[in-house]
Amino acid sequence: MGSTSSAEREAARPAAAGRRGAVVAALMLSMALAALDATIVSTAVPQIVGDLGGFSVFSWLFSGYLLAVTVTLPLYGKLSDTFGRKPVLIAGSVLFLLGSLLCALAWNMGALIAFRIVQGLGGGALQGTVQTLAADLYPLKDRPKIQSKLSTVWAVSAVAGPGLGGVLAAYADWRWIFLINLPIGALALWLIVRHLHEPERETTPHARVDWAGALAVFACGGVLLTALVQGGVAWPWLSVPSLALFGAGLALVAVVVLVERRAAEPIIPGWVWRRRTIAAVNLALGALGLLMVAPSVFLPTYAQSVLGLAPVAAGFVLSVWTLSWPVSAALSQHVYRRIGFRNTAMLGIGTASLILFAFPFLPYPGQAWQPALLMLLLGAALGLFQLPLIVGVQSTVGWAERGTTTASVLFCRQTGQTIGAALFGAVANGVLAARLGGAGDLDSVTRALDSGSAPEATRRAIADAVHAVYLGAACAAALAFLVLLFLAPRKFPVLKD
Repeated sequence: MGSTSSAEREAARPAAAGRRGAVVAALMLSMALAALDATIVSTAVPQIVGDLGGFSVFSWLFSGYLLAVTVTLPLYGKLSDTFGRKPVLIAGSVLFLLGSLLCALAWNMGALIAFRIVQGLGGGALQGTVQTLAADLYPLKDRPKIQSKLSTVWAVSAVAGPGLGGVLAAYADWRWIFLINLPIGALALWLIVRHLHEPERETTPHARVDWAGALAVFACGGVLLTALVQGGVAWPWLSVPSLALFGAGLALVAVVVLVERRAAEPIIPGWVWRRRTIAAVNLALGALGLLMVAPSVFLPTYAQSVLGLAPVAAGFVLSVWTLSWPVSAALSQHVYRRIGFRNTAMLGIGTASLILFAFPFLPYPGQAWQPALLMLLLGAALGLFQLPLIVGVQSTVGWAERGTTTASVLFCRQTGQTIGAALFGAVANGVLAARLGGAGDLDSVTRALDSGSAPEATRRAIADAVHAVYLGAACAAALAFLVLLFLAPRKFPVLKD
C-alpha cells in the first residue's frame, strides 16, 4: 500500500509540473499582450490617422488604454480575492480579445478610441491577475524566478512594441496590430481554461461586490488621470477645463472615501494603507513609476536630438536596461535572504538615485555608450529594488488578500507613471522656454531638429531640459529611499507558505 501510494505520487509530479508550466506559459503570453498594446500603436499613428482621420484626438489611443488599465486594477484585485483568479483572468482575456477585434474593425477615430478603452478594461485584469497568480503558483523561495521571467517579458514587449507596430503598419496594415492579439490571446486563454485548477477555498456564501465603490473609484481615477494626461497638452494647466477636472477629481476623492467607509467589502479596503509594509511599498513603487518616465520617455529624444542617433540606435540606448533588470531581479533573492527585503530595495533605489543624478554630468554632446552604460547600471539597480518589494509584500498576506494587495501596488506604480509624464513634461517644456526665450515646447523643437532646421543652441536646450528631468527622477528615487527608511519595517512580517 505504501509503495503504491509513493509510486502514484511520483507519477503525478511530472503532470503537476507540466500543468504549472502550461499556466506559466499562459501568464507570460498574457503579460506580453498587456505590455505590447501599451506601446505598439505609437509608430503606426501616421497610417491610422491617414486612414481614419482624427489627428486632434489621436493621443487618446494611448491615454484611453492606459487610463482603463489603471483605474480597473483595484476592482480586479478585489474580484480575484472574492471569486478566484481564474474567472477574473478568463473574463479579462475575453474582454481584451473582444476589444482587439473591435479595434481592427474600427471605422473612424472615435470608434477606435472607444474600442481601445474596451481593450484596456480587459488589460487591467491581465496585468493584475497575472502578477497575483505568479505568487499563488510558487512558494516564497521560488517566486523570484517567475517574477523575473514576467519582468523580462514585460520589458522586452514594451520596448519591442513600437518597432513591431511600425513594421505591421508599413508592410501589412495597421489593423494587424490588433488582429495579431487574437491567436496569441486565444492560446493563452485555452491554456488557462485547460490547465489552471485553483484549489477550493472557503468563501462567504453571499459574497457581495462593492459596485458603488467600483464606480466611484473608476470615475475618480478617470477624471484625475485625464486631467494629468491632457493638462499642458490639450489645454493649458491653468485653463478652465484643467481646473474643472482637478476640482471634480478632488470632489470624487471625497465620494470614494465616504462610499468605501460604508461598504461591507470595499474595493480599496482601509487596511491597504493602515499596514505599514503595504503602504510603504505602494508609495515606493509609485515613486518608481514616476522616475521611470525620465528614461522611457525622454532618453530616445535625447539620443536622437543631442547625440544624433538614428531611431533604431536611439531605441537600443534605452533597451539595454531590459538586459540588466531581469538578471538583477533574478539574483536579488541571494541578497534579500541575507539582508532582508527592505534593505535590498534601499540598496537598489539608493544606487538608482546616484545613477540618475550622474546623467546631467555626461559630456556634451557625448557618445552613445555613455548613456547606454548608465541605463545598463540603472536596470541592475531597479531590479534590486522592484522585485524584492513585490515578492516581499505579496508574502505578507494570505490568498484572500493577495489580489487586492498586488492590485494596489500596480495601481500606485501606474499612477506614478501618469503623474511623472505630466510633471516631467512640464519641467522639460519650462526649461526649453527659459533657454530659447519662451519659444516652443519639446515636441515642436524635436520636430524642427528632425527637419534639420534647428541651430546648435536648440540641441543644447534639449540637453538641458532632459538633464532637468533626470534630476527630478533622481529626487523621486531619493524619496522612495526615504519612504522605505522611515515607513517600512526593517523585517517584513512574512507569512508561512
